[in-house]
Amino acid sequence: MHEASIVLSLLDTLTNRCREEGYSSIESVRIKIGMASGIMPEAIVFAFEAAKQDTIARDAELFIEMVPVGGSCSDCRNDFEVSEAYVVNCPLCGSHSFKIQKGYELDIVEMEVNE
Repeated sequence: MHEASIVLSLLDTLTNRCREEGYSSIESVRIKIGMASGIMPEAIVFAFEAAKQDTIARDAELFIEMVPVGGSCSDCRNDFEVSEAYVVNCPLCGSHSFKIQKGYELDIVEMEVNE
């Protein structure tokens, strides 16, 4: 389960940033996960709940926003967005000539802290 290592790295990043800025606790964290990233949101939540216990994020709530897969077709020149994790052809014209532009994200969007 690579989600555990992702969460440990996430908590390390958040904790370091929080301490650098002089804050004592993390109240909430909002992240974005791309649907094609291969990251299971349920596993992230499970790992976050387990890993946060002995950190300054022990009371933090995790909010996850899922980012759909999106791209641009080279043939019909349209942008598209799909809710599936994989795209094998342009959902608009059926072409196999397209470029994926979003859906692989794992971003920290915001963190709410206390002094």
